[in-house]
Amino acid sequence: MQFQFNSSEPIYRQVAEQIEDAIAAGGFEEGQQIPSTTEISKEFHINPATVLKGMNIVVAKNLIEKRRGLGMFVTDGAHQRIVSEKKNLFFENFVVSLVKEARSLDISESELLELIKRGYDK
Repeated sequence: MQFQFNSSEPIYRQVAEQIEDAIAAGGFEEGQQIPSTTEISKEFHINPATVLKGMNIVVAKNLIEKRRGLGMFVTDGAHQRIVSEKKNLFFENFVVSLVKEARSLDISESELLELIKRGYDK
């Protein structure tokens, strides 16, 4: 995990994103325990309440669950839910604007698909 303390993005959101990214990348597998609030706060010198606030975002998304007396664990299906969410965000943030820009440049769908294929070949 790496945190940008000078970023405009709050640390608790960075904590949530880092956990989600680790699950998506396979760093934390389904059913696996993740580091505790205390471990993360000590290792990265972050207030435990800030870490907990970030973890609670991930809990609310049903990607990790609290097991009383045991810690936090990655839920079943978490990886797939994150990947699906990231695909939807990719579509909304990149594909829609790409198609809009292509239309403004008079690039046809088939021309755009060819350009995308060329991009994959690089």
